[in-house]
Amino acid sequence: QVHLVESGGGSVQAGGSLRLSCAASGYTDSSYRYCMGWFRQAPGKEREGVATIYTIGGSTDYAGSVKGRFTISRDNAKNTLYLQMNSLKPEDTAMYYCAAYRRSYGGICRPRVADFAYWGQGTQVTVSS
Repeated sequence: QVHLVESGGGSVQAGGSLRLSCAASGYTDSSYRYCMGWFRQAPGKEREGVATIYTIGGSTDYAGSVKGRFTISRDNAKNTLYLQMNSLKPEDTAMYYCAAYRRSYGGICRPRVADFAYWGQGTQVTVSS
């Protein structure tokens, strides 16, 4: 059972930056071959994928709305996933979730909610105008 704990959320003005972290533990695959991602959910809206990364090789994918502003990265030695968010906009306001699932092959991980088996509790990001 993979356990994920997010941190780093908060309130910021439009144009500001935040860095989210996700500490992972309990990997069942000792080679750490996982798709990991950040998702977000605003009140009254469906959960949507923000960015994904494959732990080996580091292939990434981004939602169009955040491309060029957000950067996903991981530190396998620290078992930590990051999301650097720059040029934040009020529409980025949401609960942000870290998620993961085990996958034996590399390449792009598509940000499909149904694919991800493990989820954190979320961290709130609020961007004011």
